[in-house]
Amino acid sequence: MSWLRALKETARSGLTIERRRLEPLIAVRGAAGLALVVGVSLALFGPVIAAGSAFGAFQAAIATFQRSWRPRPVLALVSGASLAVSTFVGYVTVSHTVLFLALLIVWTFAAGMTWAAGPTGGIIAGSNVAIMLVTITLPTSVADAAAHAGMMAVGGLVQAALIVLFPVRRWGAQRDALADALTAEADYARRLRHDPVAPFDPVPLMTARNAAAVTPRQARRRPADLHGARGVAERLRPVLASLADPALGVPAEGPERYWARELLGAAGSLLDSAARAVRQGDPVRLDETALSVLKSPDTEVILTGPPRRAADRLASLLADVIEIAEGTGTDDRTPGEPLVPHRRRPTLLRLIPVVYRSMRRELRRGSTILRHAIRVSAVTAVGYLLGAVLPLGHGYWAPMTAVMVMRPEFVQTYSRSVARFLGTVLGVAVATGIVQAFHPTAGLSALLAVISAGLMYLLMRTGYAVGQVCVSAYVVFLLGMGGDDWSQTVPERVVLTLVGGLLAMTAYAVYPAWETPRLRDRLAHWLITDGRYAATVLDRYADPTSRSLDDVRTALLTTREARVAWQEALENARHEPVRHRGISRTAAADAQDALAQFGRVAMLMEAHLPAASANPVPEAADLARVLREVTEAGAKAVRERRLPDWEPVREVLALRDTVTDPPPDSFVRNGATLLLHALEDFSQSLRISSGRAT
Repeated sequence: MSWLRALKETARSGLTIERRRLEPLIAVRGAAGLALVVGVSLALFGPVIAAGSAFGAFQAAIATFQRSWRPRPVLALVSGASLAVSTFVGYVTVSHTVLFLALLIVWTFAAGMTWAAGPTGGIIAGSNVAIMLVTITLPTSVADAAAHAGMMAVGGLVQAALIVLFPVRRWGAQRDALADALTAEADYARRLRHDPVAPFDPVPLMTARNAAAVTPRQARRRPADLHGARGVAERLRPVLASLADPALGVPAEGPERYWARELLGAAGSLLDSAARAVRQGDPVRLDETALSVLKSPDTEVILTGPPRRAADRLASLLADVIEIAEGTGTDDRTPGEPLVPHRRRPTLLRLIPVVYRSMRRELRRGSTILRHAIRVSAVTAVGYLLGAVLPLGHGYWAPMTAVMVMRPEFVQTYSRSVARFLGTVLGVAVATGIVQAFHPTAGLSALLAVISAGLMYLLMRTGYAVGQVCVSAYVVFLLGMGGDDWSQTVPERVVLTLVGGLLAMTAYAVYPAWETPRLRDRLAHWLITDGRYAATVLDRYADPTSRSLDDVRTALLTTREARVAWQEALENARHEPVRHRGISRTAAADAQDALAQFGRVAMLMEAHLPAASANPVPEAADLARVLREVTEAGAKAVRERRLPDWEPVREVLALRDTVTDPPPDSFVRNGATLLLHALEDFSQSLRISSGRAT
């Protein structure tokens, strides 16, 4: 993709407005907390301290809107406290340019590295650095700075208290994540009726898994209908696929296929009912027709063998989902004991070493996070010095803009830069018109700032540009309350916002972290994890007495993460102004389909794992060993731009054909053959790419 086209695509992405479900009560609560802090500060300390305290409450409320599964009060407290510390330390050192510049570089570098722990931490840390650049200009003495810092911490405390006192959809984020997973399963079941090999996006299940992790305190308070349903939904996916698959399940035509479609339709209907109940916290309303299909004795007459086992397993799992959604699932806890087992999330204090280890792992050459931290710290320092040199005043707007728009990815950095500039121009224009028309007093300016913040809380999920319109108006009104002349701040903000955005875009072009050259490495990693997953499943056929499925589960999660990482990298690479470096877009899509099919076959085999009393399958052990070896060797070949060799798999299958004692297991043999076909398709996609590249 050329640079011109990349800029057009990213600009269009940044200016896109999406239709999202609005949450007005949460927005009103955040605006009310901001109004309370600003009003009290304005009455007790005057407009300058009120402006500083408003930033604390404003940022604390924004932190609670981030996609995080931690309690919202904790996010507000952490945001307010960290901003208070940043402001105080920044003010103490700001009079010493060299010392403050060193502090700013270290502070920004650390904020960039926090992306290693996830986007929520990176966004909050980056926002604190950006706002700190503004708030250090407000105090006039160390004591004044301490007062500002204290009121910022109070702003976070007020927002946290309002969340506790006036909860809105308690556990709402977790409910939505679980309901989305069940809805995705329902949609998958319906698509399987018409396409037996329909693809499935694992992201909703991964999101639900992340949402299911709770701290010990959360575990004691989690509603019963949020405990266990996610695990059942995970087990439903392979059962649905195995029931529909024509190679390992029912025939492509005939009464078995007709009845399988009926069962899949009933499953989709019941899963939708469970999803609605979980999302709203209401009783489950079941479709009686769907229930009658699942309970029909025709299943025992029409289906036999693996399809019959899949149908029975499907009915059992759906019954579990419905019981959990109704809150009537089994619960053998003693009074006061938390639900067990549950995925544990570390407490805030125990999270510190986890974040530290994540950051240390990224301190390596080639790390996208490390390159982002270096970029953002360098740009912030240059922007701060440039703002100090330019005869505009309020030079902090340039580095503040750069910190706010820069992301580890090319697309987000460029799209946010364009959106921030245009949103700033529009927001400043609207706020300026209001100021010119009404000449608001300090109190009216505070009210207008709160209204702007409330609109931002309400509309921030619809698009970054929309949020920036509201934020720009908020800053104009807030600084106007503090005594700044709008006729000076408006042109300065527009020009310096443009400068900051251009610095961010230039820095990425000079010191990029392109995903395109990493595509082969991402693809190779997915191939390895797929091979290990299939081999782990085959090991269970070789030794049915090993009934612990933890290793199978771990292998599945690992390959799922590798697949999502590949898909995200491929999507980012699609917009980058870089040539494909040996793997074309068509070849990448074909290779993705082949590996997805490989993982799907392994999942189908997992759905039919033998009972502990079943006879071992000796050939499964040989197949597992060979699959591990050839996929690791194949991954190395992919990285080195060579075609993988799957001959060892063919040799094992051919060798077992000549062995008659014991006879080969037909199910394992069919599954292994399908795995080999998927690997051959994978090589074929790379062969086409190599031919085009030469």
